[in-house]
Amino acid sequence: MRLRLSSLEERVRASLFFFPMLAVVGAIAFGLVALDLDRHLDPATDLPLGFTSTVDSARAVLSTVAGATITFAGIAFSISLLIIQLASSQYSPRVVHTLFRDPFNKRVMALVVGTFTYCVVVLRSVRSPLEDGGDPIIPNLSVAIAVVLGITTILAIVAFINHSAHTMDISEILERVQHEAIVHIRDEWTSVGTGDGGHEPVPTVEEPVHTVRFERSGWIQQVDLDTLLECTPDDTLVRLDTFPGRYAVEGTPLCALSPPPEDPDRAERCLRSAVGLGSTREMQQDVSYGLRQLADVALKALSPGINDPTTAQDAIFHTTAVLGELLRRDPPPWFRSGPRGTRVLVVEQPDHDDLIGMAFDEVRRAAATQPAVCIYLLEALHLLTEALTAMGLTDRTPPLRDQARLVVAGCEHADLLPDDVHDVRAAHDHRFGPARSS
Repeated sequence: MRLRLSSLEERVRASLFFFPMLAVVGAIAFGLVALDLDRHLDPATDLPLGFTSTVDSARAVLSTVAGATITFAGIAFSISLLIIQLASSQYSPRVVHTLFRDPFNKRVMALVVGTFTYCVVVLRSVRSPLEDGGDPIIPNLSVAIAVVLGITTILAIVAFINHSAHTMDISEILERVQHEAIVHIRDEWTSVGTGDGGHEPVPTVEEPVHTVRFERSGWIQQVDLDTLLECTPDDTLVRLDTFPGRYAVEGTPLCALSPPPEDPDRAERCLRSAVGLGSTREMQQDVSYGLRQLADVALKALSPGINDPTTAQDAIFHTTAVLGELLRRDPPPWFRSGPRGTRVLVVEQPDHDDLIGMAFDEVRRAAATQPAVCIYLLEALHLLTEALTAMGLTDRTPPLRDQARLVVAGCEHADLLPDDVHDVRAAHDHRFGPARSS
């Protein structure tokens, strides 16, 4: 149940339909309430600021506001889709997921469709004395509210266009990815020295074992370790053979139980329910996905079709910020125990070396022929090394120094001018000391 609720919450946050749908329902209710209030007002009462209406003016105002808002809704939706398309083609398809979660766009869309719906609800109640029913119905208060909503919607559309223009700024996109990644890292990973179980002896998975396999394919979005422990029979060790961020293929191992359970079918159903699969990667438990997005932006910028070293530089330094947060923290415990002698062993969890490689390996290979980007990489690696050294985490710096050495080696083997290679080597020597020639 926890996994389903978490997945539902994530889908709602990424949905462009949910909040406008709520706005439509709320606008219908609000319109009916406003009309009910109008029925209790004296028809002869004059509203301030000239908001008192006639039948013709009420219909004209409501029709104008409804027509204008639905037109602006079409413009807003078109702009949103255009931004998503441009971001996908210019930067990386992976950043589209972040744009879907932009709350400002969804609020504006909700306001626009809500205003349209409200005007339609009120418009149908306006009646002249010549129509069926006899007495005229002029909902002055409801029409006044429609005018206020119409003006607010126009201002919101202007703000939406301004926001959308800034959204296409690559620094804004990278900052949003960085912020979201760091929030999830702080939720999933622990501060240095506060982990529990990191120094326990490795439990042995003894034969025979019972292997639980995936029944369908998809991206692993979440794994509920508490549910795994609850589903595991007493005095049983579960070796988890997958992790959030991996792609599960039908028939491949999910986990192995030692000793085998007495009721394997029931155990398998329960254990599979503890793993959430989806069609896309999510950042909830997959702390590496933020690095993947940022690295993809850098790779796209370095591709021959784009050739934008400055965007690559921007992506590299945002990658450095996310990786720095990871290197200052410890991964979740790889071993957890339950109250009935149940235990879960996580064997596929990424470590610091894996994440450093994900952040820099592909980028430095793509940047080998661009000395300026190589110098950016060396600077980023130097900043990480300095930050970790200041925190007393020097044991985590050797992979960073290895990456710096490989940056120089890549330039030396690329088709570069000797002066360009000299600049990269000098940048390395200034930050890390003399590099060994390869």
